Amino acid sequence: MKKFIVKFRIGVSIIMTKFLVFVLRLMGRGGTSLPGKIALKICPELFSEFSDRFRIIMITGTNGKTTTSRIVAGMLDQAGIKYVTNKSGANLSSGIATTIVSALSLFGKPLVRTALLETDEAAFKTIAPMLKPELVIVTNFFRDQLDRFGELYTTLSNVREGIKGSPDTKLILNADDSLCASLGRDVPNQVIYFGLGDKVYPDEYIEANTDAAFCINCKSRYNYHSSFFGHLGHFQCPSCGYERPHAQIECTQILEYDNLSSTIEIQMPSGKITVKLALPGLYNIYNALAGAAIGRILDLDENELTHVLEGFECGFGRMESLDVEGRNLRLILVKNPTGFNQVLRYLLTQNDNCVLAFIINDKLADGTDISWLWDVDFEILSFIANKIRKFFVSGIRAEDMAVRLKYAGIQHENIFIEHDSEKLISKMIEASGEKETLYILPTYTAMLDIRKNFKERFNLKEFWE
Repeated sequence: MKKFIVKFRIGVSIIMTKFLVFVLRLMGRGGTSLPGKIALKICPELFSEFSDRFRIIMITGTNGKTTTSRIVAGMLDQAGIKYVTNKSGANLSSGIATTIVSALSLFGKPLVRTALLETDEAAFKTIAPMLKPELVIVTNFFRDQLDRFGELYTTLSNVREGIKGSPDTKLILNADDSLCASLGRDVPNQVIYFGLGDKVYPDEYIEANTDAAFCINCKSRYNYHSSFFGHLGHFQCPSCGYERPHAQIECTQILEYDNLSSTIEIQMPSGKITVKLALPGLYNIYNALAGAAIGRILDLDENELTHVLEGFECGFGRMESLDVEGRNLRLILVKNPTGFNQVLRYLLTQNDNCVLAFIINDKLADGTDISWLWDVDFEILSFIANKIRKFFVSGIRAEDMAVRLKYAGIQHENIFIEHDSEKLISKMIEASGEKETLYILPTYTAMLDIRKNFKERFNLKEFWE
């Protein structure tokens, strides 16, 4: 009788989910989370019931989940593997449930055999043991939205617990992150590490902080042979000996690095490849290395790996680029101090004049406490202030952002508040010259709002596409 009830619930949840997705998208809504939320209400056993019907690849961590997921999607495409993925970034249990159900027929049979799932760090704790993923990538851990995630080590503990419930899962971990690398210690799981080689990053771009400056085992302060950004680097504890593990996938040289791309050399177990990433920023080199690890597992050869990494294009607010009236507009999501600092350091590579806008919201998905803006190093913008024609601020907390820029040394007469997103874009275009770049740096809900404006004005793809 119990099995019959579960099957009935599954059938109802599938029908309801597919119907709601259809209706919501007909209305111009995403239909990425609500249908899955209802499906889980109807059938709480949904994940466990379908875990053995898919090859699950999960990607979690503070920064880089969406971009890494898109690179892994490219690897799957290259390998000829059909898959379903939560491309929109709806990475809580509801969004993942919507994704899973969308890959099922009305009778519960999988339409594809692989599911690539970006997963929220807090949700990973409960979802991973139920879905039993074959592969898990953990990108990094940084302080992020304390009102949602809590203290940094709580986030690490959540992911660790999810891994503990998945002993057969192959782990792909960031070797340069002392927190992330610790997940591979004393576990039965097979582990592949990725990272940057010793002293490969230009010194002038190094940015260090103390998010995780002390040993996770004995609390002694780490020594660093190389530092990259945040607490990432070649760490070593002088007391207990815990140190950065050997990386099987490693960037051994950064040959070129500018505001458009980076050319890097990657050491793979089978040999070295040289790749020109159409992705600027050090954080994207890490994302590419994580994606290359999946490519290796899929048995792609060096030419195929290079083809995927060089052909990758940014999307959905992560360095997303579009042409707007003869200008290049770049949309770059910002959500925590470390990620924001890396975006600002990326801007330091800007050679030509540009216009810059910050759109700051404080809704639940953004983090309701915006005090983290004071941990961002806006002061470095003084190095390129002569190249930034105007600084625009927008969003619910536009005035707070304006104050932060003033304290960072930006002249108040060069800071402009504009709450209307339609007018904001027009004013940015008006303030810029032809072929110049317009940079828009929004928090998460602000990104969704501005992309809606882009869709209507510039015929941009829907965020779930």
